[in-house]
Amino acid sequence: MKLLGEVVFVGLGLNDEMGISLRGLQEVRTADRVFAELYTSLLPDFSMQHFERISETKITFVSREELEERNGETILEAAEAGKVVLLVPGDPLIATTHVTLRIEAQKRGIKTRVVHGASALSAVIGLSGLHNYKFGKTVTIPFPENYSETPYRVIAQNRRFGLHTLCLLDIQTDEKRYLSINEGLKALMKIEQKRKKGIATIDTLVVGIARAGSESPIVKAGLMESILAYDFGKPPYSMIFPGKLHFMEAEALIVLASGPEDLRRMTE
Repeated sequence: MKLLGEVVFVGLGLNDEMGISLRGLQEVRTADRVFAELYTSLLPDFSMQHFERISETKITFVSREELEERNGETILEAAEAGKVVLLVPGDPLIATTHVTLRIEAQKRGIKTRVVHGASALSAVIGLSGLHNYKFGKTVTIPFPENYSETPYRVIAQNRRFGLHTLCLLDIQTDEKRYLSINEGLKALMKIEQKRKKGIATIDTLVVGIARAGSESPIVKAGLMESILAYDFGKPPYSMIFPGKLHFMEAEALIVLASGPEDLRRMTE
């Protein structure tokens, strides 16, 4: 198959326009067309006007409808004639939407490349001080109208093996709506009242994280009762439900996340 143009997926990082890598910036400056989607995640301090100034490039926004319902047809058509960059919050291929687009491009004979960026998955885990290799399956807690017991089940399954659970919290960027840590915990407690497995009680240890990747992230560990009352400030948010703690993990939660001193007695 004769290759046409190319699509380069470039990660924007986690917070503002300075999160892109030098390689990513170079790809933007040498592209024929540059598109950006900003709906899969929130970049709290991102300024498109500033980004266009430092990249010396005009950026075209693409909507969720364009990428998911029209399968990125606008991007693919542009890539048939030249080099196209798609800017994505965080790391480009975390969202399945972008994997689908990459597959379709390759099927059409359009070359694809990836310039990775900082990911919320690694940033949140790193900020917590918990060991990366002790995390089980990640899960998203949806808004109340999309009620699901999947997050509760995933936490229970991971805990059975002593593993930590990273919980992402639902967002709707077009409506500027972001599920808070308080709302996420209340959703789990509602399921707890029904299932009664001791997964999400007021005495459950939880770590709340806000604005990972920014200059002012918040990381707070504590029992659910205290985390429910804690003010994490502005989004984006995520949570971790720890499994069995290594003594170094307990120390990290105490020192880095203001966790209770008695965590030392909860170690393996």
